[in-house]
Amino acid sequence: MSQPVRIVTYNIQYSRGKDGLFDLARIADSVRGADLIGLQEVTRHFPLAPDDDQPAVLEALLSEYFCVYGAPADMDASVRGDDGVVVNRRRQFGNMLFSRWPIASTRLELFPRVRTIDRVSLQRGALEAVIDHPDGQLRVYVVHLDHLLERQRVNEIDHLLDFAFAASRHGTAATGPARIIGGSTDVPSEFLVIGDCNILPGSPAYVRMTGAPDYYYGQTMTSDHLVDTWPLVGREITDGVTWWDEATGFESGTRLDYVFVTPGLAGGVVGAGIDQDAGGSDHQPVWIDLALSDPSPSAP
Repeated sequence: MSQPVRIVTYNIQYSRGKDGLFDLARIADSVRGADLIGLQEVTRHFPLAPDDDQPAVLEALLSEYFCVYGAPADMDASVRGDDGVVVNRRRQFGNMLFSRWPIASTRLELFPRVRTIDRVSLQRGALEAVIDHPDGQLRVYVVHLDHLLERQRVNEIDHLLDFAFAASRHGTAATGPARIIGGSTDVPSEFLVIGDCNILPGSPAYVRMTGAPDYYYGQTMTSDHLVDTWPLVGREITDGVTWWDEATGFESGTRLDYVFVTPGLAGGVVGAGIDQDAGGSDHQPVWIDLALSDPSPSAP
């Protein structure tokens, strides 16, 4: 069996660090060496970021990895030159995944949303990927949930869980005979959700993801919810800080970034932690080590 898989999630805040500087190289250095890396707030032609094409820069910086980018928020940033020729560009805000192994399949699933009136809200979604790990394919969702409304986060989680648990029914990027597609069309039954979920431990959105604990027996794993990996390594759900509040001079914060797994993967979680040394964002990289025990695909 292979070594445990190191999985990292990091909201990079379009590369703006605690020092106010923009530096994608230090972002790459903070996550290099992990096996699977999920990034949020990766942008193209975004007015707040100096790098016009962050996915391209990150791909070059982390050239030893396979990667995919998915932007739920996609707007026009095209320009027309003096000669009348249009340069088509998109202003994008999304999620990116880097993998040590080939990414067999990927899709971008958009979440339902409520239109806001007085505050900016960007379309959110889940970047789905099926990874060709040597011990068996692994399905992962990189997410960045809404930052404004608890009810919106609950709606997003409802949609995510319905979508992800139904993958054995609707498939991934391609279904049908593998010989025609040119690659596997299997759907791994187990999956992970990683990312900036913007949820407080114990909040309604957290409970929607993990299920409500019983007054007597506490938290119980069930087939219709996911497992927070943090308690699996002996930590209280309120322990740790993954996001620091700039308004307090980065002196206070809370846990907003998570790695969730299906119950079938929970026994493989052999380590978890927060990289508190990284300064490239107002968030910190969060990691787990996952031992894979031959995850088997569901029936096509």
